[in-house]
Amino acid sequence: MALLATATPAQSTGVGYYHHLGAGTIGEWTGLVGRLTVRDTGVRAGTYDFVAARFMAKRESDGRTVWLEAGWAETGWSGGGRQRVYTYDTNRRAWNFYNQYELADGDQIWISVHTTRDSVWEAWLWWRDGWHLLTSQRLGAARAQLEQYVEVHVDGEGTVAVPPISIDNVQVRDGDTTRFWREGEVRTASGGGSGGYCLDWATRFDTWSAGTCG
Repeated sequence: MALLATATPAQSTGVGYYHHLGAGTIGEWTGLVGRLTVRDTGVRAGTYDFVAARFMAKRESDGRTVWLEAGWAETGWSGGGRQRVYTYDTNRRAWNFYNQYELADGDQIWISVHTTRDSVWEAWLWWRDGWHLLTSQRLGAARAQLEQYVEVHVDGEGTVAVPPISIDNVQVRDGDTTRFWREGEVRTASGGGSGGYCLDWATRFDTWSAGTCG
């Protein structure tokens, strides 16, 4: 597997601004799956800007938060302005990019993050004709809180222009059972817009988009 693992970049010397647009479960589940639309964003080369559309499983363990996330990202410190499939986990504390899966503006990818029967959490990508395992990590439990977010980091002063990024068909897993992530069925803490970025719920909480307001 042609995997490029890029270490998490050092913190920038300027002020950084994080914007989290999406939702997280209040209770714990065994996984989630959904479709992410890839967009070409205004990430600035040579900065610590990044835009990511991702799913995450996280839990508290021994006083710290552990997690596994997967989706696509565009970063200012590497990638030459390309959008790339990525994972990040707290075991390795590194961004891991999967360059064999070439993405373009407007592509749609399916991502699944879920636990196995031996409590190992896995991230999978549906590509072409089947599911492809990206990574597997031990998070210490068979259940975790789940997140679906568009995350924008602006390095210091400036802006990152983010066209609407759509996420849809989001479903949560409870063992072998899946259900759409719907208001009234899945206890949810939802986020909103901030700093010039807006979130639009088409259906709470399985179909939505986020990006620069206006």
